[in-house]
Amino acid sequence: MQRRAALFAVAAAALVVAGCTGAQPFGPGSRPDYAMPPVPSGASVAASPTGTTPEPTCGDPTASLRPFADGAKPPTAALARIQGRGRLIVGLDTGSNLMSFRDPSTGTIEGFDADIAREVARDLLGDPSRVEFRMLSSADRIPALNDNTVDIVVKTMTINCERRQQVGFSTVYFLAQQRVLVTKGSDIRSAADLAGRRVCAAAGTTSVEHIQRVQPAAIVVTVPNWGDCLVVLQQRQVEAVTGDDTLLAGLASQDPNLQIVGGSLSPEPYGIGVNQTDPDLVRLVNGSLDRMRQDGTWQRLYDRWLGVLGPSSGPPVPSYQD
Repeated sequence: MQRRAALFAVAAAALVVAGCTGAQPFGPGSRPDYAMPPVPSGASVAASPTGTTPEPTCGDPTASLRPFADGAKPPTAALARIQGRGRLIVGLDTGSNLMSFRDPSTGTIEGFDADIAREVARDLLGDPSRVEFRMLSSADRIPALNDNTVDIVVKTMTINCERRQQVGFSTVYFLAQQRVLVTKGSDIRSAADLAGRRVCAAAGTTSVEHIQRVQPAAIVVTVPNWGDCLVVLQQRQVEAVTGDDTLLAGLASQDPNLQIVGGSLSPEPYGIGVNQTDPDLVRLVNGSLDRMRQDGTWQRLYDRWLGVLGPSSGPPVPSYQD
């Protein structure tokens, strides 16, 4: 017991130092101790913010390209490429319960994001099953779009000005809120209580930036996927998780000992990511989203997957730049 206590003290001290000096590996060193749970591969402590960096501005980042008139699908290079292949290639992950996850009983990828992608495939190819899912970490979303590994990304991807400089976006299809997840009985009630405490977020997400702005004294542990945050929270290697309420609700649904606390740290408008060189594909995707808003599909998908968040006020109203 004394040896375990000493190891925990060393690990905690390393986290504090790492939080002050820059991104560092998270967890025990290279010498294994089988009495302590392992940390997920790729976990590290994010560099502490060195100052307040203003977010870039671009007007309304959620304003997108208007759909083609009357839901038309005129011949475009992007559509011809997808139709010639016979399937829509979609980037997402399988570690976001409720949004995109693999059903253990069937092996099928399910969730709100997965079904949104299937509806886009329905409109582009006439069949919602003609979709190929490719697994991406949050940090891999933009590179996968830019090198055309995927046609679109439907993966809880927040629209902001910085990302708009790198990829194209659809209109907003869901408005999430960043919050905090803790174990029941925790004394953490809001971001104000995270000073000097370890909090997990997925690398490559806006959640990391926002928590460091709201609570710069937090020790932010980054991991490749949101499922890894559940692991380190359950193993008491962090004291909280911060992320979108959609994702936190998915984690909480897997462990009844967890609860979401505090108010919103930041609004998170989700958009479907598209390569910037495919503006016509943006218009086609926006036409599909518009159809989902109008025919009740969006509400049906919300009720099926996200009703745990409470009653919906309906799909976000689209904003267009043309």
